[in-house]
Amino acid sequence: MPTTIDAIRDDFAFLDSWEDKYRYVIDLGEALPPYPDAARDAAHKVQGCVSQVWLLTDTGAGPDPVVTFRGDSDAHIVKGLVAIMIALFSGRQASEIGSTDAEAVMRSLGLDEHLTPQRANGLRAMVRRMKQEAAAALAETTP
Repeated sequence: MPTTIDAIRDDFAFLDSWEDKYRYVIDLGEALPPYPDAARDAAHKVQGCVSQVWLLTDTGAGPDPVVTFRGDSDAHIVKGLVAIMIALFSGRQASEIGSTDAEAVMRSLGLDEHLTPQRANGLRAMVRRMKQEAAAALAETTP
């Protein structure tokens, strides 16, 4: 069963040191399901990330479809950040994804203070891409 953002918050609160938290983030990335090689292409690559990040989106049916994400990265910490964003956004309705404040979640985890500027920019690029995918899913269902 995929990790939820609430479980991640609880685990972060339990861990004392940032070294332990970074190890946990890496473990989250390692637990991601395998990413299909066929989707490691320019269309699925998230622009704005220093590391390579790929994102695969699946959109359900209906006026406010459920959007699911799969992702991967070539960097361990970044792959863990991908896992956190998937826990935050995947399996939710497109409108909910659009209204979710990912920056607030990152602050609640303390990640805003402990990521390098490059990783923080890459994380924002990933959030932007996920929200764009959700907005596109909503636009496709609007007559």
